[in-house]
Amino acid sequence: MFSKQKGDKAEAKAVLYLKKSGFKIITQNYFAKKMGEIDIVATKNKTYHFIEVKSGQGFDPIYNLTPAKLTKVIKSSQLYLKQHHIELPFCIDAIIIRDQEIEFIENITI
Repeated sequence: MFSKQKGDKAEAKAVLYLKKSGFKIITQNYFAKKMGEIDIVATKNKTYHFIEVKSGQGFDPIYNLTPAKLTKVIKSSQLYLKQHHIELPFCIDAIIIRDQEIEFIENITI
């Protein structure tokens, strides 16, 4: 399976998990030019969540959640909020998928 297909499958699992957890999915794969991509933008309890999804087999995908990647997600989320004139609280989250296990890490920081 190609990387894009694996990523799409992982994001689909993450979306299902988020919906079951009471999140409303706003968009997926938001691309901020020269900054990066946000896998999932969702809301819950009047808070915007910008969610990075990482998955993998044979290694722990959490190691792909680097400070450089988080910096890009933060900058992209700030642009998203500005472009959409949103002044609600927000946080940066991650979903780590290891085989059938899903770990949700809320409000991650560098």
